[in-house]
Amino acid sequence: MAYDVIVIGSGPGGYPAAIRASQLGFKVAIIEKESLGGICLNWGCIPTKALIKSAQVYDYMKHSTDYGINVTGAQPDFNAVIKRSRGVADKMSKGVQFLMKKNKIDVIMGTAKISAGSSGKEGKQVEVASKEGKNQIVEGKYIIIATGGRSRELPNLKQDGKKVIGYREAMILPQQPKSMLVVGSGAIGVEFAYVYNSMGTKVTIVEFMPRAVPIEDEDVSKELEKQYKKQGIEIMTSATVESVDTSGAGVKALVKKKDGSTITLEADIVLSAVGIVANIENIGLEEAGIKTNNGRIVIDKYQQTNVPGIFAIGDCTPNQALAHKAGKEGINAAEYIGYLEKKFNHQPEPVDYGNVPGCTYCTPEIASVGFTEAAAKEAGYEIKVGKFPFMASGKASAAGATEGFVKIIYDAKYGELLGAHMIGNNVTEMIAEISVARKLETTAHEILNAIHPHPTMSEGVKEATAAAYGEAIDI
Repeated sequence: MAYDVIVIGSGPGGYPAAIRASQLGFKVAIIEKESLGGICLNWGCIPTKALIKSAQVYDYMKHSTDYGINVTGAQPDFNAVIKRSRGVADKMSKGVQFLMKKNKIDVIMGTAKISAGSSGKEGKQVEVASKEGKNQIVEGKYIIIATGGRSRELPNLKQDGKKVIGYREAMILPQQPKSMLVVGSGAIGVEFAYVYNSMGTKVTIVEFMPRAVPIEDEDVSKELEKQYKKQGIEIMTSATVESVDTSGAGVKALVKKKDGSTITLEADIVLSAVGIVANIENIGLEEAGIKTNNGRIVIDKYQQTNVPGIFAIGDCTPNQALAHKAGKEGINAAEYIGYLEKKFNHQPEPVDYGNVPGCTYCTPEIASVGFTEAAAKEAGYEIKVGKFPFMASGKASAAGATEGFVKIIYDAKYGELLGAHMIGNNVTEMIAEISVARKLETTAHEILNAIHPHPTMSEGVKEATAAAYGEAIDI
């Protein structure tokens, strides 16, 4: 079975890479060991957002009188919430299956391993082992590795899938726990914390770093901690889980605090949300001579590994572990192959990793792109910072969601848009404006002179910019 391009993995990086390669006229195969759409569509991005939406609907019902509507007796049906989430994921996976057929891409189900001897420019081979034990060899001129990542396991936090779980188990628990200890306050941790807390589970977050969502701007961390405290979620920062005891009915976790003292926390379930590791084992990297560094595959600006003709994208490579970053890398890899084969008339523009937006879908939502205030100062910029609280937003007041703010950072000398950080209702829908503006090298002057519709949450971008220059109207 000979192909021009073989893609290993069908997640949000792999399937766009396969489609773009097919669009360029290549014969393409995609190899998937589990379900089309990968972790994102089946166990990550999509089903978690379905869970979050159910939690938000229940929150609305609990506070319906704030909107002049009386709702009585509303209760979450945990199993129905889980079932809806799985249904959404299944629908999206079937959508990817349709796209593969539409673009005439062969789908090969099984576990892939790059064969030894694929380090040459021609004749690369991938061994595929099916679940039924049947093996086959697939040949191709180019390979794109898109094997993604999985939940990181700590030695002192061994997951048993029942009492100490990862994100996959958190999406299909057979019954709602009365209490949950979430270890880690990144996107996965705070999203699940919101879902379970809103439905009545007592949630405590333990974070190793000094603040929650530690990669975000410090002001965003402070606001999330404040809002989660209002929601009843306890957050312990500068703390580590030293050990867990699962011998009883629940879990007892020994937590070491900043001052060195320890406390034992009890919960029905411990959710480990301490990041991800790349899926690079047993896929033939060493045999093919593909270099890795710190557990990720080394790539150049066009996603090509040190072995000509073999590319890698997404969570198995350096930089942000984000679905949209993986998708862009996949398209770039396909287009660079097209350029090499004279099917694409120019080299693709390399990914700007400094302009990849990050979104966290808790409530309130978090969205950011570019420099934080601290990073901008560290980089040597003289900056202007503007902040617009949603408390002053007419749209936010009408929606009953006045939590949070837009914070925007400019270079004081030239007005260059360095970064923006948002926390509030629907801010994940607003951050694209900043990404596009930064891509276009937009200045504060241009943001101020672009008319933003009223009333909208997105007015906050203009108002925060005005605040940075002492021109704010509504605050």
